[in-house]
Amino acid sequence: MPAESPAGRAQGWTTLAMLRAQSQKAWDSGTLLRELLDPSGAYPRRRPLKRPTAATLRSDYAAARAWAAELFASVGHFSLETAEVGRSTIGANLLPAAAVFDSAEDEIAFVGKAKDAARFRRLADGLLELNPSFRHWALKRPVQLLELGADALTAARVALWLRDNPDPGVYVRQLSLPGVHTKFIEKHRKVIGELAAELRTDPPLHSAIADAAAGPRADVPVHADSDDLLPEGTTEPGSLLGQTTARTPASRFAARHGFLHQPELVRFRALDPGLKLLGEAQDLTVTAEAFSTLNLPVKRVIVTENLVNFLALPEAPGTLAIYGGGYGFSSLRDAEWLRDCAVRYWGDVDTHGFRILDQLRSVHPHVVSVLMDEETLLAHRDAWGTEPTPSRASLTRLTAEESALYDALGGDRYGQSVRLEQELIRWDWAVERLRGEPRPTMWAPPEAGAGE
Repeated sequence: MPAESPAGRAQGWTTLAMLRAQSQKAWDSGTLLRELLDPSGAYPRRRPLKRPTAATLRSDYAAARAWAAELFASVGHFSLETAEVGRSTIGANLLPAAAVFDSAEDEIAFVGKAKDAARFRRLADGLLELNPSFRHWALKRPVQLLELGADALTAARVALWLRDNPDPGVYVRQLSLPGVHTKFIEKHRKVIGELAAELRTDPPLHSAIADAAAGPRADVPVHADSDDLLPEGTTEPGSLLGQTTARTPASRFAARHGFLHQPELVRFRALDPGLKLLGEAQDLTVTAEAFSTLNLPVKRVIVTENLVNFLALPEAPGTLAIYGGGYGFSSLRDAEWLRDCAVRYWGDVDTHGFRILDQLRSVHPHVVSVLMDEETLLAHRDAWGTEPTPSRASLTRLTAEESALYDALGGDRYGQSVRLEQELIRWDWAVERLRGEPRPTMWAPPEAGAGE
């Protein structure tokens, strides 16, 4: 491809490079590929060109002539409409006014994607041969179809198998399909889920086009049950704690399609040397279901989302430590015996730490936070870090003090996205406060009918 002249770029005229960039954007968004599968009637497509005025012809005629010459020399995949400029001043000049592409194929060739387009046609035809319902997905995800290549057809065959075997009752590892293995399903479960959803619905074609026009790549899930979304739970919307035990993307995929999946696990440690869990073992991991049936003689529970803190917590009579691991407390949902214990939560002093606390209280309202206060934050300025993506969620289960600190962190009152990770708190400071009783301030759920 010959080097393109910079003539006209500084003046704001539409250069050949700029015209090609417009067409490239249409390719990148999938618009040109959709035209191959479902012509919209947009072609011939006219792309207006910003061109010199009569005044600029007089002041910089050489640049205007070079700009026009470059476009006229590139005619082939497009034709040019011209407009007469400068008749009453410098004399009539015919300048390019618009580039016209007769077909999507012409514009695709203009950006050098003809071979990719032919491959897309073959892939789309392959999907439709497997099942016409896959047409909607191909229109929604044309670029992804091209990127996946033959893997998209394999994913479609898995989706068809799921349709014909709605409740297999085996682990994904036991699935026996030619060319399909566990790692393939793990890598492509989102695509498989979307294609399987197409077989359960028959969306109107116009909705696919409308959805596709909503964004450059339209990367949002096609259906609400894509495996990266949380399933509906029995508690209030948005809670990560009241969900089914299928919490991870892999387990949600398994549960949705009738596969067996690994149970959720809870790791806990007895901080009381006299508390016998299983022989001499003091650090155990059990299924969430088994954890919910325990009846341990403990009065106090400390929940922490940091593994090192969990392992380093000092001995304390009648006390149990639970390792949460971030947004991972759905496993505690059914452990009703925790409601008879004084439960303390120790998380990061940042917006997500308070969001996790808020969600933990959705199932255990009596939880009290510890080491998540302004005093601790200000005493550790030298350990402050930056929270990559602060939470902006509205939290309704924080105490007045916690809510004020959450708002201050979110509002950058202490600095830009300040955070204090729990493992950076001085250990002597932490132990002193963990051994002492925390402030009696507790969050209380609103009474029924309050605020109505």
